[in-house]
Amino acid sequence: MMEKIIIDIAFNNCIRLVAVLIVFDTIFGVLRAIKEKRFNSCFGIDGAIRKVGMLISILFLAIVDHVISVNLIGFLPDTILQYLSIRQIGMTEFFAILFIAYEVVSIIKNMTLCGLPVRNVWICTRKFLLKYTDELPDDEGLIDEREVYTDENITDRN
Repeated sequence: MMEKIIIDIAFNNCIRLVAVLIVFDTIFGVLRAIKEKRFNSCFGIDGAIRKVGMLISILFLAIVDHVISVNLIGFLPDTILQYLSIRQIGMTEFFAILFIAYEVVSIIKNMTLCGLPVRNVWICTRKFLLKYTDELPDDEGLIDEREVYTDENITDRN
């Protein structure tokens, strides 16, 4: 049984994507720190602990998914389900999707702070996040707040 779990984990695309995005985000985080000349070991250790924690939780949930079968498909919006064309989402995939979204936002932010020409992507991402959540990544000094509120679909939060 353990062999089957290990094989399923190794070939789970959600787990693979989380791992790839963690590496990608780490690379851009290091590039950002080099550019800003702010290599801080506390910051680096905190980020590493968070990323290792994400991987450990995903692996643990993969094992739990093999022990009990849970379908969390009802927690995802229909647009995402149509795009992914799936009928069942276990705890592994559900949390992997959350971690993927977190890492993608972090990657876009780090790319912008590295000076890559993706500032408009960051602004659009931030506008999207403002519509659906109050939990936004710290972007102090990254954009002018007026740029975020120019979209007609976003209500003024002042």
